[in-house]
Amino acid sequence: MATSNILSLPFRKSTQMSLKGPIQQYISNKYDQHPDMFRNDLDVIDSLRRDAINVREAHPTGIKKLQTYAGQLVWMGGKFPIDIGADFTWYPSLGYHTEHPLVANNLKYELLNVYYNLAALYSQLAIASNRSGTEGLKTAASWFSQAAGVLQHMKTDVLHELRMANPPDDMDEATLESLMQLFLAQSQECFWQKAVMDGYKDASIAKLAARVSDLYNLAGEAAMRSEAISSAWIHHMSAKHHHFAAAAQYRAACDCLEKRRYGEEVARLSDAVLCVNEGLKECRGGYLSKAVVDDLNGLKKRVEEDLKRAEKDNDLIYLQAVPPKSELKILDRANMAVARVPPEVAKPYDYFGDRAEFGPALFTKLVPFAVHVAVSIYEERRDRLVNNNIITEFETLTDRLHEILSSLNLPGSLQALEKPLGLPGTLVQHAEEIRQADALHRLQRGFADIEKLCASDRAVFEEGKALLAAEEDEDNTLRSKHGTRLWTRPESRIDGAKLWNQAAEIEGYFASSTSSDAVVREKFAAVKDTLAVLAGPDRGMMDYIPNSRRTEIPETLKPALGRLRGAYNDVLRLESRRRKRVETLKSKSRADDIKGEILGEAARLERTYPTTQIVPAHFEDFFEKRLDTLYETDLEAVEKERADQDKILADVERLNREFEAQKKSVGDRGNADRERTLQRLDNAYYKYKEIVSNVEVGRKFYNDLNQIVEQFRNQARQWVNRRRQDARSLEDEIYMPPLSSLSISPAPAQVAPAAQAYQSPSSNPYFMNPPQQPQPKPLRQSVHSPPVEAHIQSWASNVPPQQPKPMPPVASMQGTWMPDMGIKFAPSPSAGANPNQQTQQQGGGIAPPAKGTWEPSSGIRFG
Repeated sequence: MATSNILSLPFRKSTQMSLKGPIQQYISNKYDQHPDMFRNDLDVIDSLRRDAINVREAHPTGIKKLQTYAGQLVWMGGKFPIDIGADFTWYPSLGYHTEHPLVANNLKYELLNVYYNLAALYSQLAIASNRSGTEGLKTAASWFSQAAGVLQHMKTDVLHELRMANPPDDMDEATLESLMQLFLAQSQECFWQKAVMDGYKDASIAKLAARVSDLYNLAGEAAMRSEAISSAWIHHMSAKHHHFAAAAQYRAACDCLEKRRYGEEVARLSDAVLCVNEGLKECRGGYLSKAVVDDLNGLKKRVEEDLKRAEKDNDLIYLQAVPPKSELKILDRANMAVARVPPEVAKPYDYFGDRAEFGPALFTKLVPFAVHVAVSIYEERRDRLVNNNIITEFETLTDRLHEILSSLNLPGSLQALEKPLGLPGTLVQHAEEIRQADALHRLQRGFADIEKLCASDRAVFEEGKALLAAEEDEDNTLRSKHGTRLWTRPESRIDGAKLWNQAAEIEGYFASSTSSDAVVREKFAAVKDTLAVLAGPDRGMMDYIPNSRRTEIPETLKPALGRLRGAYNDVLRLESRRRKRVETLKSKSRADDIKGEILGEAARLERTYPTTQIVPAHFEDFFEKRLDTLYETDLEAVEKERADQDKILADVERLNREFEAQKKSVGDRGNADRERTLQRLDNAYYKYKEIVSNVEVGRKFYNDLNQIVEQFRNQARQWVNRRRQDARSLEDEIYMPPLSSLSISPAPAQVAPAAQAYQSPSSNPYFMNPPQQPQPKPLRQSVHSPPVEAHIQSWASNVPPQQPKPMPPVASMQGTWMPDMGIKFAPSPSAGANPNQQTQQQGGGIAPPAKGTWEPSSGIRFG
């Protein structure tokens, strides 16, 4: 049975699996390299994992196995994404769900578990150290400090990279904080015990003990926020906190006696008695190990004896005033325990090499994943620059150009005069383009595609919303059924606030897109008939366009007409040049392949900073320089195009005014209908180009929205499944019988050899903390936690966890059965009941069947 008065961390367990298959598959799908190039690396990583997860005993050889595998995982984090397709299975070591594994496709989850087992190994090595001598105490303190350092590294450097909405209960921030403070407290306790052995002054020992008390208190406060730390451990931390508060005051009292401060000695001894009594209160319920209880009782006996002697001497001889506790000087602290992160954990890159401790780094020839991410970032930034800052600006300028020309009735007024009969050449070209593109059917197909995509996205989104609504209804029903006193978990809209907010955001997307679709359809409806004319045969257009009654241009109008035609031709040349520039820019953007250059930059970074993991942020300067070099001239061209267009339009507006004035002077009104018709057809052509662009944007929008709604639905499904599991667990806890009806028969465990070596019968029981055997007791129970913990944490590394099994209570069924009483089975009351049988039942044994006893085959009967 356990005889140690300090705690160690149990190992997490994992199942055997091979990383070779998932990594091979990922390399094949995502990289340009063949997986066979890394055949040896794949074998090595499988071997390292197999060795690491089989570390199950407190032996120093396990340290290198765990550190090496963890170091390679850190290195692989720079080569692969966090989700490579490998499902890592680990069983919790603390809490209520140790038999339920958590499976995650997450490299950081695997790394966190390996570090957890490394911390557990350090703590078990500390427990196994021979703490009966000063050297053994120094060794144990060092092991505990390293365990605390690994836990601190997990909490500050790894946990925030986990990307899991709910980390495992025994590896969340509160649990890691509690375990870290616990091991620091036990490390400090080793320094305190060494100071006692070495005969340090009482004042120094008091400072060490005060710091031990502080650390146990911090561990207990963090444990109260944890879902995994057991009641037994929390009571242990609280008892040790009070124990060392009393020990500190006791040593301070001894120092007062030496310095002849007799009144203060009495005050500190009185406070020590109060502290040790507070510690003994934690014994209620049998949560503490016998070793801790004996330490408290030994200290209490010693302090009470000294208090009697001190009060008697002060009352009869010294007659000094006893100060109240509020006037006592707060004891100074001497901190010796520090969370020391092993260098192999803090800087794993320093231990890679052909002859280094971790061996050569794996997958070194594989292009780092950060490089692939950087390439994607550059391409996205390049496309945004080209499309938004250059091409979109060109299109905006062109749209403004057409609006102004349309307001001036150009080119309709020119075409009506220049071509009073038949079809203008420009109109014929536009009509041919419309026919070849099958404009009407193309737009109708586009609208149909958009409608299908929108309906598909809406269906997926509604499925996700329905899941949230169904879960909310279920939660409200259960809350109404059990009442808010028992059903204390957060409401659906609070716990799932992120998903509900996302749903509202997506609703906004649909509302905006629906409005935009309606605007585009209105544009199409406005020009549909005119486009039908352009898409038809030339004869139809000739019938549609009225001929001019005047076939000759007046001589006085020709100069103004010529000048306006020249300015309009400048506009056409400007537009043609702009189209060519846009096509050239798109071709340059498609040909802009950065992979070769960025690989060279990555190699330079690896040579310059060999111990630094490459991340996409390292390429920021490289991106800026390349984008400036390639596209600075195009950005400048936008401003030049804007200036040229403003100048040309100013000329067109001026010459058009002269042209209109000249037409009025000659009284030309015969071709007004032809002008309006030609202008309508020209406007319809440009409106068609605009609608085509709108349809393509809409199609892209709904394709992108599909990914968003798919992700929303999947997240909603996962969240709802988790909430339903929580609901079932909470209902099970609510319906579980009260703790008073359970009986636990603890199984005996073996004495740890290290703990036997620690015993010193001849030493002072308070100073040397003689280890004793704890008796497992029922753990804490509340309305919202299981009445019996699924895994009782032992007080020694070699004690297997015990699973308490509730025994059904035997009681007489009296009165009327009520629903809240549960179902109880008992023999019918009779005068001839066997007293031995009744005694056996009360003692938790199994009584033989008697008359009136319920038999499984007889069913359940009431009455």
